[in-house]
Amino acid sequence: MTYDEAINWLFVQLPMYQKVGNKAYKTNLDNTYKLASYLNNPEKKFKSIHVAGTNGKGSTSHMLASVLQEAGYKVGLYTSPHLKDFRERIRINGKMMPQQNVVDFVEKNQAFFKENRLSFFEMTVGMAFHYFAYEKVDIAVIEVGLGGRLDSTNIISPEVSVITNIGLDHTQFLGNTLPEIAVEKAGIIKADVPCVIGKALEETKPVFERIALTKKTKLFYAETLENVGFEADLKGNYQQENIKTALTTISVLKQKEQWKITKENIKKGLGKVVTNTGLQGRWQVLNNEPLTVCDTAHNKEGLTFVLNQIKGLKKEQLHIVVGFVNDKKLSSILALFPKNAKYYFTKPDNQRGLLEIELMKSAAHFGLKGQVYTSVKEAFKAAKINAKNKDMIYVGGSTFVVAEIL
Repeated sequence: MTYDEAINWLFVQLPMYQKVGNKAYKTNLDNTYKLASYLNNPEKKFKSIHVAGTNGKGSTSHMLASVLQEAGYKVGLYTSPHLKDFRERIRINGKMMPQQNVVDFVEKNQAFFKENRLSFFEMTVGMAFHYFAYEKVDIAVIEVGLGGRLDSTNIISPEVSVITNIGLDHTQFLGNTLPEIAVEKAGIIKADVPCVIGKALEETKPVFERIALTKKTKLFYAETLENVGFEADLKGNYQQENIKTALTTISVLKQKEQWKITKENIKKGLGKVVTNTGLQGRWQVLNNEPLTVCDTAHNKEGLTFVLNQIKGLKKEQLHIVVGFVNDKKLSSILALFPKNAKYYFTKPDNQRGLLEIELMKSAAHFGLKGQVYTSVKEAFKAAKINAKNKDMIYVGGSTFVVAEIL
């Protein structure tokens, strides 16, 4: 089996949420525990940090991994989805899992996967945990895929749990209200494991407090941190909130004597997140004239931050290349976008991609005007042709849109 054959099998053999949506969502962890037992419980062979949240969990995870790496630890990092290469999901000290390791894992365990009808995400989590255990990492930063309580990553017993924030996203799985979604995210809170809350809302704080009390554990609120004095190389304004969450998590982790992390480690780690971890797609500047930025923000809370930052920038004409998947509540999202921009409506190359003509029709109700393009690359090409040096181009709406231009 070649690497391409292994990857193709993973992607097409069984439903995957990123491709088909709720058909791939499972309502229990039975298969994950079965796989973990089959693999000799690799999740018990390394220390970990567990990160959930509606927005910011990817950036926060990468910040934590970078700081720990600067402190001299061998650090695993599991995130999703990937932008270009499947192996972006599974890294050690910033280096992607070797192709041959992927091939070997699929070949060795393929019969078990088929017999038990494991999902793409269950297989991928098993692969990551097995790799981290085999490579004897000191600690792994594990990002939740979807929700928390029923997420396949939720079989670990971490040093500290992290919930960055709560927003209305993936409501078809997690609930239609902030408290309902908070319950699902708070499912990662474990007995006697401290939990960092990045941002607590009036509707969600009681949920966190109640579950923490039940689990007999302590909560730490990152938003109470003031004058942090650290900067990250991730330049979106929204990263200030993630920096506070990462710093609070490091502070909690350091309460355990085995973890030695200095201020210099923190400063270097936050300043070298992209270099150390390979993170892409977070307020990523692709060009300066015209200023061209892509960002993977894809829900109301994330897009509010990004669009507010765009609003504050000096520019002549704003060009927006945008596409969405078809399970987003467009009415709450399109209302955020500026009416004075030129739009390039497109469809990400994905089974869940919303048709560009449907997007244009919906956008018209909010006074957003532009042209339709059958591919992200064509839309981006048109924007680059039309934009002058003092203009700005923004590409976003979906992780998949960003992935196609990267």
